Amino acid sequence: MLSYLHAFHAGNHADVLKHCVLTLVLEYLAGKDKPFLYVDTHAGAGRYDLRADRTALTREYERGIARIWQQGADAPAAMQRYLQLIRDLNPAGELHRYPGSPWIARSLLRAQDRARLFELHPNEYQQLRTLFAGSRQIRTEQGDGFLALRAVLPPAERRAVILVDPPYEVKSDYQTVVQAVTAAQRKFPTGVYLVWYPVLTRKQASRLESDMVRSGMRNILLAELTLCADTQHAGMTGSGMMIINPPWQLGAALETVLAYLRQALAGEGGRYRVQQLVEQ
Repeated sequence: MLSYLHAFHAGNHADVLKHCVLTLVLEYLAGKDKPFLYVDTHAGAGRYDLRADRTALTREYERGIARIWQQGADAPAAMQRYLQLIRDLNPAGELHRYPGSPWIARSLLRAQDRARLFELHPNEYQQLRTLFAGSRQIRTEQGDGFLALRAVLPPAERRAVILVDPPYEVKSDYQTVVQAVTAAQRKFPTGVYLVWYPVLTRKQASRLESDMVRSGMRNILLAELTLCADTQHAGMTGSGMMIINPPWQLGAALETVLAYLRQALAGEGGRYRVQQLVEQ
């Protein structure tokens, strides 16, 4: 199924959480001299125009990045690099464009680092390929990112950040995520794996969490933000990230980030948790 287009959701609360985590992790790896590989299994278009028809139709960014765009000075230090990347993308001072995870990664790569970006949707892939055409560091490929993990790991650099964030438009994605990440982690145990998931129903989210805990992988940190109480109605009430092999002190940084995002995006109705699901 190839109906999902991230442009409808660009800049929403889930993007804000996911990209705050991604930025912190990439900053940590870039703090050491050795090179690293960034892998994005479901890269999307790479960058989004918030004035475009698809994004303007849902305007989900108004309940996400737009709410903290003008309040960035009040955000915790752990969010400032993420917010600066968005300001760099909107130099005129008005929020018109939003970076996808590939754009964020490209902004944080150093000369010695590289990226592999995978996208299956043909239209999304064409935009992605055009965006990074001519880059020696970034290689784009149209294909199934789950399968790609088998080919790209372990990397020559021996250091990597792997973002796994499928659309979960089919129920089997939940099972496939666990299987793909577990297999990849066996091949490359020291990589930092970032697994994004939506909270569509609490039952689905809890089952994914339980499956990850039972997978045998160690050192799993969870960060989840919900904007309202769980509901049986259609719609995403929140999202989360599960980080395998989180960098040192990431949990403490995420405590400050999620506390701020709960207040800025949800108010008293929101909830968050930062929890070590599996110890080292």
